[in-house]
Amino acid sequence: MADTVPYRPRPGEIPTRPGVYRFRDADRRVLYVGKAMNLRARLSNYFAPLHTLHERTRRMVTTAASVEWTVVGNDIEALQLEYTWIKEFDPPFNVKYRDDKSYPYLAVTLADEAPRAIVTRRRGIPGARYFGPYPKVWAVNETLDLLLKLFPIRTCKDSDYKRAMQTGKPCFAGQIGRCFGPCSGRVTIAEHRANVDRFVAFMQNQDRRIITDLTQQMRAAAAVQDYETAARRRDELQAAESFFEKSAVVLREHVDVDVFGIDHDELAAAVHLFMVRGGRIRGVRSWTVDTELDMSLGDLVDSVVQNAYGDDIRPPAEVVVPALPDDAEALEGWLAALGSRKVRLRAARRGDKAALLDTATQNARQTLMLYKTRRSADFTARSRALEDIQEALGMADAPLRIECFDVSHLSGTNVVASMVVFEDGLPRKDEYRRFTIPSTTDDTDSIHQVLTRRLAYLAPPDDANGADVPADAPVGGDGAEALDPPVDDGEAVVSPRRAKFAYRPNLLVVDGGQPQVAAAERALRESGVGGVYLCGIAKRLEEIWTPDSDYPVILPRNSDALFLFQRIRDEAHRFAITHQRQRRKRDITTVLSEVPGLGPARVKALLKHFGSVARLRGADEAAIAEVPGIGPSLASAIRSHLEGSHRSAAD
Repeated sequence: MADTVPYRPRPGEIPTRPGVYRFRDADRRVLYVGKAMNLRARLSNYFAPLHTLHERTRRMVTTAASVEWTVVGNDIEALQLEYTWIKEFDPPFNVKYRDDKSYPYLAVTLADEAPRAIVTRRRGIPGARYFGPYPKVWAVNETLDLLLKLFPIRTCKDSDYKRAMQTGKPCFAGQIGRCFGPCSGRVTIAEHRANVDRFVAFMQNQDRRIITDLTQQMRAAAAVQDYETAARRRDELQAAESFFEKSAVVLREHVDVDVFGIDHDELAAAVHLFMVRGGRIRGVRSWTVDTELDMSLGDLVDSVVQNAYGDDIRPPAEVVVPALPDDAEALEGWLAALGSRKVRLRAARRGDKAALLDTATQNARQTLMLYKTRRSADFTARSRALEDIQEALGMADAPLRIECFDVSHLSGTNVVASMVVFEDGLPRKDEYRRFTIPSTTDDTDSIHQVLTRRLAYLAPPDDANGADVPADAPVGGDGAEALDPPVDDGEAVVSPRRAKFAYRPNLLVVDGGQPQVAAAERALRESGVGGVYLCGIAKRLEEIWTPDSDYPVILPRNSDALFLFQRIRDEAHRFAITHQRQRRKRDITTVLSEVPGLGPARVKALLKHFGSVARLRGADEAAIAEVPGIGPSLASAIRSHLEGSHRSAAD
């Protein structure tokens, strides 16, 4: 018996976010639906050695042929989506809603003389209206506590209510103002029922206009100095805002909408579609497409929507997309003709639909990342990519070791560069290097300096004297952390720790077009190093430039070779910009720490307040003085010190 099933996802493919997962058989039938706060941790339990699994679980995972997942915002959304799909697909391995486990609901007993809101696991209360389910009792209690601040309806037991009505003494909730039930004497039974009806209507429609109404009432009360009423409206407003932050999965009843989440780069795009019917997600589709040259998000939306509908698939009355195409009206007309009714195409910016669009976009981002990871990990695709690069560049051998260089700076300051290494088409993060460039004239000069310093390790020993030493700290994790580079002392002394840096690359890649390639070629020629090929990749058109060529090499848009080039270039850019940001933050922290009276806490507060070094340097004394803990005198000292350090750097 095999240790696990063959469709097990590779390590790192499963996200660590909350979500809902589905196991399907070879005929795409849903066998099991489950939810998790951490999808990776939960699904890893199913892919443990088969002999360690429970008999029923082992039978399910061996019957299944694939597993898929959908990312959501939180545990409540996961529970609601899981519940919807269990009702929708009736999976054979989900027994009576996940192994007979009952979930708590929020119920309103409309059949009572004075209806009350209760938390219950029991269904079938005569005349009751149910909302939920919720993942935990604390979740429904938290929701109810928020709503009682908006609609203080009865929550006490029937026995307490009857005793209060007989004695004329309000129940405890009525005494502390948490309930405006009839027993409190503040309202009649009819008025209480009207308040209950508003509570039920709000739970059904979840109309966000209540936030606007409460805001207006709060301001109006404050304007006439009725601060007690204004404070109550403020608390109600906070409760309403907290309630709307809880869920983006369930919309109002009778809402039919398709929500397209899209994430894309220069070569590919991922689409995640939520099909909402009756206020709940009834279906999900996810796919990837190859993007065309210079395709904007609006053009991509146009193409995706046209390909999503047709044949037997008709659009709902509303379609939500991340951006409207230029011909949005024409596309709406085409959708209306297809669906035999008016269809509205909109880009949601706020509200529940915008939150659902954000969730769909997160799933699209995960799909694109998964697509890239699987494509990069495929041995056949990597081998084909290396062979295509060899053929396109006229290389004698396949580029088994590729080094890519990128330069990063902020308006000409804090100039740094990165070198990333790919061997056999996979990153070697322990051999990444980063460079500090003290002075330079432009990007081409920076490229020349960096290549000269790197090639010094490949040059004959007599030629290495006097060369700069590149920063050489090994990098772990995702490549975003590295040690500070040592200060160059004019001697190129190669320590045993840097032995790997002397490995000879087959191909050097620079981020840029003809000018950058020419600068790199000059450094390669001056170093005397032979047998190393060189090219550059221009970002906008994804063209491959070689030395002494007037025309670029054009690789097919969907080729594995161009995909590998893009991944290498993007990794070099990510590593360079991370190093540049670290240096920028460290530099400003060092400068600020020299100001008398400015300790680490105040330095941190300054950076947090302004958000970036550029904004801090451009701020005047009055703006700096607004930061908590910074007075006018200290702000003046900070401003003077920043100007002095800037002049010193310029000199």
